[in-house]
Amino acid sequence: KKNKNRRHFSLANTFKGPMLDVTTTDLTTLITVPTANPGATPPVPPTTIIIKSLIVCNDSGSATLLDVQTVRSSATFKQFHQKNIAAGATVDLLNQHDGITGGMIVLQESDVLKVQANAANQVHITVADMEVTKGQL
Repeated sequence: KKNKNRRHFSLANTFKGPMLDVTTTDLTTLITVPTANPGATPPVPPTTIIIKSLIVCNDSGSATLLDVQTVRSSATFKQFHQKNIAAGATVDLLNQHDGITGGMIVLQESDVLKVQANAANQVHITVADMEVTKGQL
């Protein structure tokens, strides 16, 4: 006997590549995960973002210190604190040998990923992520 009230869902995976030129020493939003709102037009489905790569390029002649943090429900969680990015260096913070190897960051609904550098106009950030949305069929 089939349950006619059963809901079926699909998952949509979309690869994204947000980029940021860090032009200020202020805390700056890099990614904001949308909050689900099925009643909106168009509807906003539940979303999770999986960050697989967080590439930082320091194109200046001076080292830069970088903070990376997630804000979730008004609490702040630091992924990197004063991470030294050498002058002229490019590093993937999630795939390095001196810390997290093959890591990832998982962001849930309403999470905000923020970055802050101690010097303006020295680093560029490129993210490789996958946005997973759940929709009703």
